[in-house]
Amino acid sequence: MSPSWVSPGVAYLTRSLLSVVVPAASSIIIAVRLASLKGVRVSPWIISAVVLGTAPLGFAAYILADGRSQKRKAKRLGARLIPRVQGKWPGNLDKVVNMILKNEDEYIGRPIQDEIDVLGPTINLRFFWEDLIVTTEPQHIKTMLATDFDNYVKGAKFREAADSVLGTGVFNSDGETWKRHRTMTRPFFTHDRISHFDIFDRHADHAIDLAKERFRAGLSIDFQDLISRFTLDSASEFLFGHCIDSLSARLPYPSDATESTNTIQGDNASAAFSDAFSQAQQIINRRVSMGQTWPLVEILADSTAQHMKVVNAFLDPILKDALEKHSKAVELDRNEDDQTLVDHLVNLTSDFKIIKDETLNILLAGRDTTASTLTSAIYLLSMHPEFLTRLREEIISKVGPTGRPTYDNIKEMKYLRAILNETLRLFPAVPFDLRESIRDTTWTSPEPGKEPLFIPQGVMLNYSVFLMHRRTDLWGPDALEFDPDRWLDERVKKYLIPNPYIFLPFNAGPRICLGQQFAYNEMSFMLIRLLQNFSAITLAPEPTMRPPAWWAEIKGRQAIERFRPKSHLTLFSKASPTLVCFAAI
Repeated sequence: MSPSWVSPGVAYLTRSLLSVVVPAASSIIIAVRLASLKGVRVSPWIISAVVLGTAPLGFAAYILADGRSQKRKAKRLGARLIPRVQGKWPGNLDKVVNMILKNEDEYIGRPIQDEIDVLGPTINLRFFWEDLIVTTEPQHIKTMLATDFDNYVKGAKFREAADSVLGTGVFNSDGETWKRHRTMTRPFFTHDRISHFDIFDRHADHAIDLAKERFRAGLSIDFQDLISRFTLDSASEFLFGHCIDSLSARLPYPSDATESTNTIQGDNASAAFSDAFSQAQQIINRRVSMGQTWPLVEILADSTAQHMKVVNAFLDPILKDALEKHSKAVELDRNEDDQTLVDHLVNLTSDFKIIKDETLNILLAGRDTTASTLTSAIYLLSMHPEFLTRLREEIISKVGPTGRPTYDNIKEMKYLRAILNETLRLFPAVPFDLRESIRDTTWTSPEPGKEPLFIPQGVMLNYSVFLMHRRTDLWGPDALEFDPDRWLDERVKKYLIPNPYIFLPFNAGPRICLGQQFAYNEMSFMLIRLLQNFSAITLAPEPTMRPPAWWAEIKGRQAIERFRPKSHLTLFSKASPTLVCFAAI
């Protein structure tokens, strides 16, 4: 890790010079010295040409040697190389440029899906001569997450890309550090604690009141914004014992609002925090997509620094206040059931960085992923009013028109769980994830009868549950359709039970999401509250949220989509998010 005042680009170039140019130049100097001792005079122009040509020649030699080495290693293991994407330009530069240019308006995952359609479910993008393996094969994902877990880590490459944002938190650590964070956090997510719904209730009522106020004015709401505030306030109170109170800020207005009501909200710390944290995540995603060369676009400065300055300025006082309250609570012999995550962590460590990194990581999981799924669920229910009607019927029959949902209520509501599972299948909150291989190994061939696939050590492995969840060979011919009944009829036995790794919205294996049940409870609670108060949901005709017209000409869900799903570390709706109109009861 470089000092904070050194930009990632400068650090990268320095390492490159030290590892390539300096050894090469040293060898040339020695050769020239030996020549001079023998009385051979070497022209300075020749020396300059050799020095300047050393780096590219050395790199070309490395690429050639690496390719031959991989073939030999694969042969020794009785395997074959993973199918590689073949671009027209060196280093697949044309493919990289194409993905960057299309990223703004293309459907999420479409460029990768196009390559998979040609080469199969596991491919090597091979950007800038660096292996970047992408898979949508459940058997391969199972290998990484469970059966050969110890051979796959987040890895140094991802850690370097995410360190300036996630630090050493549970999502950005491996080995003993990861185990320590996991051990510290696990006891906090107990059954008794996650079934306490007081926090959800307060913030759900606040969010619904804001929505009703807006609807009384005849205006629609930006649901993604509203639900992100709900989850942020709920998560901050749950984790810190301090509500960020983002719901107190003015909601944004739709584009058709009058000029007098469309006044831009003044400086709001919670909104600035939320936006900065999102921007920082997008930078991590860009870094990972570029591979090890990402520092070259951050020569002047760390691109996350300005955003993390906002995050830290907002979060540090909250954490320090929580720590101060904790010390007083210790003196008062505070009840363990009333402890926040910060209280729990302070009992285990006094290291402020560890506490901060861990809480920021859990805040990311507790706020962004839940907000993502609820946004997608409301969007899908607005597209399918027949399913919304059935869900409301279950809610009224189990909970009543005004009753507060309990843990037992939610447990009994099979159709509600089917709605959430189907939402998580089509729009998983974490659509892409990464691992790095520790040693050379093989994966089972996705094509029966063929040799296994060779996985070199130290390679970035990107797996997409988003694309896997939509495979018709895994989920049936209707895989691209939103149909909650697939979780209640014979399709469960036909597809899911024989192959449970085809559905992984919360990951699997030792790194499975600790907050899975917490997330289900929070999402269920909020959907129940919403449909107790509103009988219908309609998408508002907001121009900026509409997909490009040419999407309608593409096969699959892209042709029918009415919002624009995108991804950084988590899935979200691009530009002006899903705006909805509710019909109040």
